[in-house]
Amino acid sequence: MKKFWLLLKRVFFWIFIIHITGFLVFIFQKFTVVDFPVANLKSKMLWVCGAAIVTGLLYYFWLRHIDFVKKAAVILKEVFFIAYISSTGYLLLGIIFNPPVTLTQAGSILQGYGLHRDYVSYDNMGNNIKLAVIASEDQLFPDHDGFDLKAIKKAVKYNKRHPNKVRGGSTISQQVAKNVFLYQGGGFLRKGIEVFFTFSVEKAWTKRTILERYINVAEMGPGIFGVQAAAKKYFNKNARDLSMAEAAQIAAFLPAPKRLSKNPSGNYISGRKNYIVRQMNNLAGDPDVQALIR
Repeated sequence: MKKFWLLLKRVFFWIFIIHITGFLVFIFQKFTVVDFPVANLKSKMLWVCGAAIVTGLLYYFWLRHIDFVKKAAVILKEVFFIAYISSTGYLLLGIIFNPPVTLTQAGSILQGYGLHRDYVSYDNMGNNIKLAVIASEDQLFPDHDGFDLKAIKKAVKYNKRHPNKVRGGSTISQQVAKNVFLYQGGGFLRKGIEVFFTFSVEKAWTKRTILERYINVAEMGPGIFGVQAAAKKYFNKNARDLSMAEAAQIAAFLPAPKRLSKNPSGNYISGRKNYIVRQMNNLAGDPDVQALIR
């Protein structure tokens, strides 16, 4: 068993090197975009990379000779390989299967909301919810590489003008990375890891798979995960039978499902639903969108 674990670590060490190299090339290509929306992200990434290199050199030439530091490093290395190998396995399994459980779903149980879900196949979701989610959350989803720089730029400008109201610019791919592999909440560390998983998801999964995973794992009410459970809860029907208006109403809950689902007939949800329906009609003639949802 020990020999197998050592072999596995060697294999995944080189997989990680290839993986992280591809990720860094991808990220630094983003920095060449004119007027990149997060101006200080490049410097932050450089600081992180520089700090990692300096820490590695310090450890190799000095710190590894200190007994307790060496023991701590061994433990951290084992934790890293366990985390990376398990997340890579989860990523590969996600090509075929919906996740058995996510941290957000586990958190819902611990918070007392329960877990109400019923995973449904892509074909049985129906086209209306797919179109509604794209219209509501990420209209360029079929075309981008996981990141919508224009949406991020708008969100950054809005958040600077309204410090007490935070608007996100996340794509569906980013939300899948967060919902499937990570936890809710912000912070530079979580956002940085989210970028890594977004890149990974876009490379390993098709757009169809990403959309299917999102619609199945996204929270759509307190403890309600996925469109099938939401359709049963709000309209007592299967997801594939949702009308455009019903699908739009469920999609309207997505930004803050626990709060927004409390008043589904309120003015905000009504207005948001009507907006989503209009956007659905606008996207109905888009060949890339239609090819994806069918």
